[in-house]
Formats: sequence, C-alpha cells, structure tokens
Amino acid sequence: MQAYAVQDAAGMVKLDAMENPHRLPLALQAQLGQRLGALALNRYPDGRVNDLRHALAGYAQMPEGFDIMLGNGSDELISLLALACAVPPGAATHGLPASVLAPVPGFVMYAMSAQLQGLAFHGVPLTLDFELDEAAMLAAIEQHRPAIIYLAYPNNPTANLWNDTAIESIILAAGEQGALVVMDEAYQPFASKSYIDRLTRHSHVLLLRTLSKFGLAGVRLGYMLGPLALIAELDKVRPPYNISVLDCECALFALEHQEVFAAQAQDIRAQRAIILEALTGLPGVQAYPSEANMVLVRVPDAGKTFDGMKAHGVLVKNVSRMHALLANCLRLTVGTAAENATMLAALKASL
Repeated sequence: MQAYAVQDAAGMVKLDAMENPHRLPLALQAQLGQRLGALALNRYPDGRVNDLRHALAGYAQMPEGFDIMLGNGSDELISLLALACAVPPGAATHGLPASVLAPVPGFVMYAMSAQLQGLAFHGVPLTLDFELDEAAMLAAIEQHRPAIIYLAYPNNPTANLWNDTAIESIILAAGEQGALVVMDEAYQPFASKSYIDRLTRHSHVLLLRTLSKFGLAGVRLGYMLGPLALIAELDKVRPPYNISVLDCECALFALEHQEVFAAQAQDIRAQRAIILEALTGLPGVQAYPSEANMVLVRVPDAGKTFDGMKAHGVLVKNVSRMHALLANCLRLTVGTAAENATMLAALKASL
C-alpha cells in the first residue's frame, strides 16, 4: 500500500483532481473574509455545526426519518464506516473476515480505508464498457458477505452512471446478507440523476456526498444521509469537533449563496459538452460519456501523452495503471473555457 499521491501542480494548468475551477466572486470573497475574521478561533466548535447539519439537510432534500452526519471530507466518513464495521470474524460476519466490496476501477479510498482498518477489500471488475457486472457483483456478495458495498454514482474515474436495475438488484442482495450499501454521489452537481428520491426504499442504504465538487475542495466537508437509527450508530465512532469553525462557516456561507455554485456547475456541464465534442475529432482518441466534471479518454500511448501534456504545462491524471480496464486511459478534469482550450491543444500536440 502507498500513501495517496498528490501531484505537484506548481505552474501548471491543473486539471487532474476534479476541482471546481471557479473561485468566489470578489464581493463574496470580501464578505466571507469578514465572517471568518470574526470567529472565536480560541474556542472549540459549538452548536453552529448543527446549523450546518440543518442547512445541508435542506439543501439535499433529506427525507423525513433520516439524519445527517458530517465528516472532514467524505474521506473521513469512508474511514469511519470502515472503523464502525471492523469487527473480528464471528457470528456477525458469518465466520468470514469483515470486508468491503466495490466495483473496480473505482475510488481508491474505498480499498485504502478498508485495509487501514484491517478489513479485506474485494474489487469486482466492471464490464468492458464500464457497466456494473451484475452477475459478478451478486456472486461476490454471496461469497464474501461484505459489511459495506460502495456504489459510486457517477463513478470515478469512468464518470458514468450505472444501470438502475442492476443497482437495485445489488442493493436487495446486500440487504439479504446484512450489508450496508453506500451510494457515493461526490459528483452529484454534474449528474443528470441522483439516488436521493429512492433512498427511503431501503433501511440499509446511505447516501454520501461532499462539498468538494460543489466548489469547496479547500473546505474539507463531507456529509452522509441515512435512517435515524443507522446514523446514530455510525456517529458513535465520529471523533469530537471533527468539523472546524472555519470549515463550518465557509460551508454555511456557500449554502447561503448556492445559486452562485449552481451557475458554476451549469458552466462546467456546458464545458464538458464542448470537450466531448472536440474529442470526437481527434484521431486515435476514444472519449467516454460523462456525468461528472471529468472525461475519461483512451489514447494510443497514455504515458507519452501524459508526459507531452505536462511538458506543455497541463497536468491531467494518468489512470492507465490503476486497472487493466483503464489501459492507456487519461482522466481530464473539466476546467474553465480557457483552461479547456489549452488542455485540448496540449492533448492534440501530445498524441
């Protein structure tokens, strides 16, 4: 196992980490600065965090009978889920080691967090067109009886939404085995669908989101929705004061101005369409459909193209070594119009 790698982006057009490329307007920067400057940084976080919980519940249209849990980014919530389910083999695990199961290729933190807490991780390969292999997933659930199943909706790095019928089949099978299912909607601002309207169908399904893609990657704030009783149990492993007063106030401020971030998401979706259209004309390049703020492309030689783009001052993500299904694939983050034009020119020159 290696530490999570963060690429050096100094002096580069940074399109490797699915960040929102838009900053706050200057007037809002000034307003936020005044609010943050007035905070009592000498005190531990107080009840203001509950104001944030209520604001996020309203923003996400949380169903009645559900509760919300906050994390220092969704990464912390993924780690806390693993911690909560890290029990020794016994009756609760059907005599098997506690484990996490997810389709692969997928978000690397599912496996990393599981392994750091002593859980086994079972990755089930997607199909060649990056769809869920429903039969393989059901077989893996039966074989491993995992404690947690992650379904990213849309998936990273493939950027697609999976078949809803397959998702429901997997959720039902998980429930029969006593597993939790986590619908990870990190890229929800850019997707055409959400699982939120189906969340009340099941008592073992959690909805995980983050404000990073919303536009606050520098504010480490993730949140998870689930049935009241389930969230109450998971909240027992949450460390105290895990949301700083600065992060809390930034998130509240952003939600007060959510129309600004909604407009940014709309621009990113429009830019994504422009990128996909431009990629269709590049020889030897296969671009995959996207429901996120990234586009997965397959090129003749990923290493050559990645190095060439970097030499042109553009940093993207070479995912070709993550999984065999991603051979010669690069992941392109959607940036501003100017950044995207620079990125496309660099890609064309580096094939």
